[in-house]
Amino acid sequence: MAQDRAPTRIQKKNRATILDAALEVFAAHGFRGATVDQIAAQAGLSKPNLLYYFPSKEAIHAALLEGLLDTWLDPLRDLDAQGEPLEEIIAYVRRKLQMSREFPRESRLFANEIVQGAPRIQDALRHDLKILVDEKVAVIETWMAEGRIARVHPYHLIFSIWSLTQHYADFDVQVRAVMGPEDPFNSAPEFVETLYRRLLSPA
Repeated sequence: MAQDRAPTRIQKKNRATILDAALEVFAAHGFRGATVDQIAAQAGLSKPNLLYYFPSKEAIHAALLEGLLDTWLDPLRDLDAQGEPLEEIIAYVRRKLQMSREFPRESRLFANEIVQGAPRIQDALRHDLKILVDEKVAVIETWMAEGRIARVHPYHLIFSIWSLTQHYADFDVQVRAVMGPEDPFNSAPEFVETLYRRLLSPA
């Protein structure tokens, strides 16, 4: 939306409505399967009205991913080099699990983008994400060298946290089909915390 004036309250509301509707559609159908018509219908807007705010499906998707990547990186940014190592890592695991509980659509949107080869966020993965992960890996390696946590491969440690916690969002239907009426998020925190405490507690 190219305008010199600040957007009005209605314009902000409509833009937010479009993004929320697009998140629902993209999470369900992926980028390729989603259409502008589906997003407009989900938003309760006409297609021309939607295109006033975003010129294309690509523009909507880019806006969602831009905001999502920043949100996704925040829990890792919070890993404090000055904190107690094991508690810092456990807190990171908890934050990631909580994100899967609160933002399942966002997790599936991100997963769909990665599965397709990350064509729209490749640069961000190679720069912003890599720089941050390398920085935190250096912190974890220092903790290991000091004997404050057990020695494991630091990159695979981070990958395992991502895969374990995001599984509950990306494979929610499968998890709930297997567990039945029990809410998986009631027991998952205790399980993942125990897992990483046993893995990382110094001998």
